[in-house]
Amino acid sequence: MELMFYDTYERRLRPFVPLQTGAAGLYACGPTVYDYAHIGNLRTYLFGDLLRRVLALNGYAVNHVICVTDVGHLTSDADTGEDKMEKGSRRTSQSAWEIAAFYTRAFQQDIAALHILAPAVWARATEHIQEQIDFIADIERNGFTYRTADGIYFDTQKLERYGHLARLDIGGLQSGHRVDLRDKRTVTDFALWKFSGAQQRQMEWDSPWGRGFPGWHIECSAMSTKYLGALFDIHIGGEDHIPVHHSNEIAQHEACHAHPPARYWLHGAFLNVDGGDKMSKSAGEFLRLDTLVERGFDPLAYRYLVLSAHYRSPLTFSWAALDAAQTALGRLRLAWRRLPDGGQPDAGYQQAMQAELNQDLNTPRALALMWELLKSELPPATQKATLRWLDQVLGFGLAEWTPALLEVPDAVQALVTARDQARQEKRWADADTLRQAIESAGFTVRDTPAGASVQR
Repeated sequence: MELMFYDTYERRLRPFVPLQTGAAGLYACGPTVYDYAHIGNLRTYLFGDLLRRVLALNGYAVNHVICVTDVGHLTSDADTGEDKMEKGSRRTSQSAWEIAAFYTRAFQQDIAALHILAPAVWARATEHIQEQIDFIADIERNGFTYRTADGIYFDTQKLERYGHLARLDIGGLQSGHRVDLRDKRTVTDFALWKFSGAQQRQMEWDSPWGRGFPGWHIECSAMSTKYLGALFDIHIGGEDHIPVHHSNEIAQHEACHAHPPARYWLHGAFLNVDGGDKMSKSAGEFLRLDTLVERGFDPLAYRYLVLSAHYRSPLTFSWAALDAAQTALGRLRLAWRRLPDGGQPDAGYQQAMQAELNQDLNTPRALALMWELLKSELPPATQKATLRWLDQVLGFGLAEWTPALLEVPDAVQALVTARDQARQEKRWADADTLRQAIESAGFTVRDTPAGASVQR
């Protein structure tokens, strides 16, 4: 069954053909750990997890690498402003090293709560400084750099296909630029190594060009090459990475190796909030996963919400949408719990579901087939086995789910018992009245073969 991905680099759907039979190298741009991840960030990592699971479903052993940016990401993509780690340090009154460790752990806790599989490698920028220096030195030897008062810069004018990923209009960018370039030759040129200057930094290293720190983009070139090779299968990130970060990664790699680092480039769309604005940490206010939990939502309800939209389509977050996702997830869990074990997956549904997932990760259609399965005439044990098979991609952890213990007040339990008695005696009007009283108390009652089930 053919596996198709939309490749941003070529702007078309392409069949996935790995470099090595049965294996796939996957590199994901990870968090800049100066603050908590917001749920918009987490949508991107849910997309990466889905991709990894679909690759595994198709029989590929996935070598998954996620970078952790703990140095070098400035507050401006134009190579100006403060390093975000230094800014976070000042905000928290902790060292840059301390906040990097703290927010890395917080991010890892978030992805675990969302059932995002941990990568094979967590590649931290500060642990790969020598690799970054070596990569810059190779670019310099090939004649693509120049020195300014504040660092070593990449000369994008020397690379004919610079900006191809984003289809950048270099001439238009240059003519429309109104900000002082300082010593930069072109608006698209970017820093490979920044000098510390007179002000001592918490994170700085010696290099052949002077004491300083690496630019943001070079870390991914150096670390992806170290762990996946000079050419690997898939590079992913958010769509905001296309015009700057990923374009600059490709430029660095072409200057060093004469080809882009990855054969496929996949990008997830933004999460918007009511009003259409993109969720952003730089705005100063954003929703964390813990915010959802504090409002009474299961983290996996957010996973369900994200999977209900295609990864390349914008998704608007609202509390009503999350509530609907939590309701759907609850229905799914109850359906799973009522189904008996002992069956085998249905081949027809397996084929149909995998066909949708293989068509550029079409989870909305896969979810629709899931609900169709649960309404089908297939034996209940077959339904459960098929659902178990699908959940290895959806990642809801149905087999591990257990309902929370619910404390039912004595008065409500008495109503439930009275309703059961009315049903046994076929006093249907009385049973309906008692059900309404139970619901007025904030509970619902569902009739199952094992008897009445009371829920909130």
